[in-house]
Amino acid sequence: MTDVDPLALDRQVCFALAAASRAVIGLYRPVLEPLGLTHPQYLVMLALWERSPRTVRDLAETLYLEPATLSPLLKRLEEAGLVSRTRNATDERALDVSLTAEGRALRARAEAVPGRVVERLGLPASELEGIRDSLTALLARIDEV
Repeated sequence: MTDVDPLALDRQVCFALAAASRAVIGLYRPVLEPLGLTHPQYLVMLALWERSPRTVRDLAETLYLEPATLSPLLKRLEEAGLVSRTRNATDERALDVSLTAEGRALRARAEAVPGRVVERLGLPASELEGIRDSLTALLARIDEV
């Protein structure tokens, strides 16, 4: 009988998640490049395509990012003409982020991204959906901790 090393790298959930994350994001890079978006910018746009305007705080919570990490992303998206940032009318401490007409129009081109990524991964969509659902459940569990 062999003992299993609890510290073996290939047994670590954190390693598998980090490595898979880097690899999947790498697959997105060439798909997003024609849209002029990085992967983090794409995530911001996805959130805004769901609902716009949103406050910076809401975006940060939705994307599991710190506002200080999100601010440079928003600045670059604003410089690209995809979003605008304005003070919230009811709370001047809050900053609203809204899609511009160009940002809304980009959605039509971005609709091809998920299919191209699934194609590049070469896994059945149902398997990827299962992985996504498991990771979403993991995030929810961590939020409870």
